[in-house]
Parts: sequence; structure tokens; C-alpha cells
Amino acid sequence: MYTRSKKDSGPKKPLAISYWAKEKIRCPACKRSFQREEMFTGSGRLSAGELTEELHRKYVPTAKYGKVNPLIYAVGACPNCHAAFFWSDFNDIKDEKSLDRVYSTSDARKKFVNTIFPYYDLTRNRNLLDGAAMYLLAILSYDVVDLAYIPTMKRAILTLRLAWLCDDLNEEVPDHNFDVAAKIFYRKAAFFYQQAIQNEAARLEKSSTLGNMGPDTDKNYGWDGAIYLCGLLEYKYGQTADTSMRLKRLDEVKISIARIFGLGKTSKEKPGPLLEHARNLYDTLTKLLDSADLNI
Repeated sequence: MYTRSKKDSGPKKPLAISYWAKEKIRCPACKRSFQREEMFTGSGRLSAGELTEELHRKYVPTAKYGKVNPLIYAVGACPNCHAAFFWSDFNDIKDEKSLDRVYSTSDARKKFVNTIFPYYDLTRNRNLLDGAAMYLLAILSYDVVDLAYIPTMKRAILTLRLAWLCDDLNEEVPDHNFDVAAKIFYRKAAFFYQQAIQNEAARLEKSSTLGNMGPDTDKNYGWDGAIYLCGLLEYKYGQTADTSMRLKRLDEVKISIARIFGLGKTSKEKPGPLLEHARNLYDTLTKLLDSADLNI
């Protein structure tokens, strides 16, 4: 009589990437509680790959777990009012006027996100589309939060990450315009980074005091990283309609990069990968500006 062995006992259940924490999160906007999904760590779930010029850490799919994207677990979203923040801000944001604005814009926020990421779900184990939707919900939530909570720099980081997630979505499901969305979010990230730095200079918002500026989840490159990304995004996604204005802006970026990173000097204080990418950007801008046949 045939007996099924352990080897042919049917398809195996996929290995868990995340779990639901026992302690619930209380939404500061609607005051309702919900479960928090967290990513497991260890056991070879993540295999680090290259670091891109945008300081984005790529991860190599593993034979055991396949593709794992830690970015999608870095924000939370309330299933009731669709308020979304970095996890720490569910406890840290206490300004009732800000929270009232977040709550009152719930329907509009949900409707807008559904136009870009239809059928997202905030109650299931999140997938790439759900994660992207949560990032857009967070960007919209921080839009109405008081400047004391450094919302501009947070939106810069969130929008850059959302562009990365849209690139990932485009790889998984091409021909759904996620590549178009990615370009839009890259340009928006460039705007937010520039605005955050301007707000810091004008003493409107303490952008440089944000504890973790990422931009990715693997390493904090701090304020220097923000300055670098502001320049890089301006170079890659800034306006091109007015050539003279663009060259002037890129010349300002070059000066800023040189001043922050002390290029041409020996520096043991700057993170190696960041210094290397900053030098590459500086060299690229130097060649571009030297070849431009315009007076900047």
C-alpha cells in the first residue's frame, strides 16, 4: 500500500516574513486601536546587495524567503481613519490641532490613495502595493501636521522611498504606470528635500534635528546625507525647461557638496560610501558645468 512520505506531503506553507505584535497601537487621530505588523529579523531573511547612488540598499532574493522588502514595514497606517506615520509618531504626535486635521481629511486621503494604489488593504499581511499605499497615506498625513514634528523632512524621506517602491512595483507588474508614478515621486522628493533645507536655514523647521534621516532603513546618513540627496535629486530630476536657471542651481549644488564634504581634503569623519557618492556627484557636476556654453 502506498504511503505518502514527508517529501511529497504537498506544497509547503510559505515561510513567515512578518508577525502581528501582541501590543496594539492606538491611533492618535481617531483614538482607535489596531494591530501592528512587524518584520521578523534574522534567520537569513535579508541578503544585502548594492547601495545605489540614492543611498538605497538593494536586497538579493534568497532561496529560502524569496524577495523581502523591509521598507514596507517602516510605517504604520490606521485601518479606521487611514492616518499613517512612522511608528514612533503614533506616540510622539500629541498636538490636537494637527491630529484633528489628520482625522478630518481621512476620506479625502483614502480616496486619493485609491486612485494610485487601488484595492490596498490595511488589515492583511502587507504586500508591496499595500506598503506603497501606506507611504502615500503617510505623506498626506504629515502634510497637515505642525512644523514642530519636522513633517517636511519626513515627507522627503517617505516620498523618496515611495519612488523606490514604485520602481519595485513596476518590475513586478509592468505596464501599470508605476514607472510614471515613480518619476513623479522622485521629482516630489527633490522638492521636499530642498524645502526642508530651506526651512532649516530660515529657522522655520528644525529639519537637521530629525533623529534618523535614512534615507533607507539600513543606515542613518544624517544631515550630510540629506544635503547630498538634495543635490543628487536636483541633478537627476530638477526642472530642465530653463537651462540657465538649471545650470545656476547645479552650480550652487556643486558648491554645497564641496563645502559639506570637504572634497579635495582628507576626511575621516564622513561615512565612506556617502563620501564616495558625493565625490562622484561633484565630479559629474564639474564636467557638466565646464562643458556648458553658458555664463552661469
